[in-house]
Amino acid sequence: MNLVVGIGLRSGTPYRELRDLVASALEEAGGGTVRLVVTVAGRETEPGVQRLVASLNAELHTAPAEELARQPVPTPSEKVNHLTGTPGVAEAAVLLTGAQLLVTKRRSSNATTAIGRLPAAPGYAPAERNVVHRVIAERRDVRRGFVRRPIPADVLTRVLESAHRAPSVGLSQPWDFVLVRDVATRRKVHDLASAQRDAFAASLPPDRRQSFDGLKIEAILDTPLNIAVTCDAGRGGRHVLGRHADPRTTWFSVAIAIQNLWLAARAEGLGVGWVSFFEPTEVAAVLNLPAHIELVGYVCVGYVEEFATAPELVRTGWAERRPLAWAVHQEEWGHRGLPGIAPTSIVNDAVQAKPNAVQTNSRQLVRLIVGGDPAQYLQQPEALVVHLHAEKPSADFGVLWRPARTPVEAVELGVELARDLALQGVGEFDIQLVEQSELADAIARGLRVGASACGVTTAG
Repeated sequence: MNLVVGIGLRSGTPYRELRDLVASALEEAGGGTVRLVVTVAGRETEPGVQRLVASLNAELHTAPAEELARQPVPTPSEKVNHLTGTPGVAEAAVLLTGAQLLVTKRRSSNATTAIGRLPAAPGYAPAERNVVHRVIAERRDVRRGFVRRPIPADVLTRVLESAHRAPSVGLSQPWDFVLVRDVATRRKVHDLASAQRDAFAASLPPDRRQSFDGLKIEAILDTPLNIAVTCDAGRGGRHVLGRHADPRTTWFSVAIAIQNLWLAARAEGLGVGWVSFFEPTEVAAVLNLPAHIELVGYVCVGYVEEFATAPELVRTGWAERRPLAWAVHQEEWGHRGLPGIAPTSIVNDAVQAKPNAVQTNSRQLVRLIVGGDPAQYLQQPEALVVHLHAEKPSADFGVLWRPARTPVEAVELGVELARDLALQGVGEFDIQLVEQSELADAIARGLRVGASACGVTTAG
């Protein structure tokens, strides 16, 4: 049984008094494992409290008096309320964790305690939890502002240890980390990335190409360290647990390791930039990787002048973040809504958003070809072919496979497609209805509804 101990105390309460009080209450509760000790903020520095927590091998959490005051307690005290701003400390501290109160307030000369049973293993204290979420929120794909400062070995080891702790299918840990510091090697990789940058720029429509010219896509030579993260797809042999049905889990595992590396680096004050502008096999050749080892990620790592408040693609207007509410579906696809909020359809959401839509300043045009043979249109850099039929087309980012099963679903897919393109900086749709069918009409209708909701102009 996982237990939480709530403590209220006067300043200077000795450890022995706390120990005896808590031991008596725990015996009354029937025993168990104390996971948390919770007290009011400001009492966590008391030597008696710190020693008690250490003796119980528990975690110490604190809560502000105003939070404790919002908890209805069985035995409130006006005196305690006058002194601390809350009618109870020990019981309120237990209830604040969501625990079931097993032993109500017990007193000694200078302290009170209460015992509760935790419904599940406890999370981190609020301050610690906030740090985790802050690191995630402030992680950036960094390509500018690196400073010439070496990365200490102990810092780099901590970052790599965090990456190496990532979950992996069947505990196969299919990753390896190749640390690349040699300038000559990095220059070869840089040349490969530059060639791919030029090829990508040439594929863009003129307006988009002009915007792309101002973006920096790598920091290969600007950082003291590059890390190539690889995958051994056969590691662990034939019977790796969980891999047989979906071999992709091997590569997913490596991607999670890279995310761990990224977050740990951010916590250490290190910027990380993932470079994807090259053919993996070409970089593998530069790094002299064995034939069975695949490159999954190549990141540039170093200290930076500052971490931007928003991603560079957002700051430059290249793209916008997709709202979480668009990505959460309740029970089945299409019933979108955040937890605790009634789900709604994407069409209703777009219709309601339309009156508040602000016309975009983007001049980027996308020609949306609904139906038709992709080969006839893909030579146009601004063309996107919407393929409606059940058979999956050949892989090409210029072909959007949207096999709608009903006209209603087709409208929804059209709205979603329009919204996602708007987030990528598209300011105008030229909708060309090549296929004459009910599904094609519905997709086109959804595209127009979604465009109106995002301030995108339409033609066709």
